[in-house]
Amino acid sequence: MEDFRNLVNLGSERLGASVLAANDDFFAPKENLVRDAAPVFREGEYTDRGKWMDGWETRRRREPGYDWAIVRLALPGVVRGVVVDTAYFKGNYPETCSIEACEIPEYSGAAGLAGAAWSEILPPVPLQGDRENVFPIAGERRSTHLRLNIFPDGGVARLRAFGLVLPDWERLTRGGIVDLVGIENGGLVVAASDMFFGSRHNLILPGRGRDMGDGWETRRRRGPGHDWAIVRLGKPGAILAAEVDTIHFKGNAPGSCSIDAASAAEASGAEITGPATAWQTLLPRLPLQPHTLHRFDEEIQEAGEITHARLNIYPDGGVSRLRLYSRL
Repeated sequence: MEDFRNLVNLGSERLGASVLAANDDFFAPKENLVRDAAPVFREGEYTDRGKWMDGWETRRRREPGYDWAIVRLALPGVVRGVVVDTAYFKGNYPETCSIEACEIPEYSGAAGLAGAAWSEILPPVPLQGDRENVFPIAGERRSTHLRLNIFPDGGVARLRAFGLVLPDWERLTRGGIVDLVGIENGGLVVAASDMFFGSRHNLILPGRGRDMGDGWETRRRRGPGHDWAIVRLGKPGAILAAEVDTIHFKGNAPGSCSIDAASAAEASGAEITGPATAWQTLLPRLPLQPHTLHRFDEEIQEAGEITHARLNIYPDGGVSRLRLYSRL
């Protein structure tokens, strides 16, 4: 079974997740739950309420009950697994936790939550302190919000919810041209030859890269060959245009690139890299410039309706973003 942590973190603050409510966050604010950065510890730092902690921490409960926090996912989807990170919470972590999920209209706010039908996707499970507690999730339920319940109280540094994005395709279709590999539209980078300096998943993040670390970058190649990354489209489609953005890569952009396409709806992440996949040229090999947004439309070759694309870079280097546009 593939590690669900290779999927999209639907609870990423950068992508738009937020903590809408919590019954208590006396010692540390609920907003920390969805921070993308790893938790940190500051020795000897205190606030007027107690020790500064990089997480969500409730007061000590003196009556029956439990504490909870509600997270609006950045992107609606199916949660395949969660990580309940109790980093640095050693004597003050919860004994157990559970997670419920619901689906409500995207912009319904507090009123929608009031009438939400919550379903348990993770029954109460024991937690360990100062570590990542990893739990796979079964089922195919589409969710927009999660409720983390902790028993009876305590602190959690981060909640990560990894899964598959399920966009509202009916609404997207009304918009015309769509980036089918955008993370918000269900795209997923399933494999890459190398990502020594920068994660392959950065390729399909929203917006342009913030800096050189916000892209996909391989090590310097000292032998023959070239580097590549394979993206699964959020929905099969015929590609009309592509963008390859090398912003911030000034002395380490690839010399050139090409894009191959395949129709392999049933292929797994491991199978798509194998010899059985029939690749065809979508974009022939063309030169790339450093720190530049390249748009290709007339250069795109007819490949029909595809499910996967492979970005090839020659011989190595860094690319900030990849976009593949289709008309739905």
